[in-house]
Amino acid sequence: MTVALWCILVALFLPPLCALIAKLSSGYFGLRANHDPRAFLDKLEGLPRRAHAAQLNGYEAFPAFAAAVLVADIVGNAEQVTQDVLGVVYITSRLLYIICYLADWAVLRSLVWFVGMALIVSFFVVSI
Repeated sequence: MTVALWCILVALFLPPLCALIAKLSSGYFGLRANHDPRAFLDKLEGLPRRAHAAQLNGYEAFPAFAAAVLVADIVGNAEQVTQDVLGVVYITSRLLYIICYLADWAVLRSLVWFVGMALIVSFFVVSI
């Protein structure tokens, strides 16, 4: 399996990592929090709320990334090393995005988000 395909798996686990950060940083993590997790997470403020928002954005971005990697892999016109580098840089951009969200660096977070989207588009461009 290629590095780019492994990056899909890594990207899949980034949103739950954000949920864990939201729950742990809220000061409460237990059965009560998991009884109605959506209501619990919607009531958060500050860092835990930003971690939850990063989680939601991760789930929103994941399908496009997974599709881009799979299309590039199936089409096969791009060098594998190019696909692998794009995948690793995308994961790096998502990690930076999470850090920016947690730190409440809104402008930088938006810039990093645009970089991530450009990387997704790049998978399609290199496949032409």
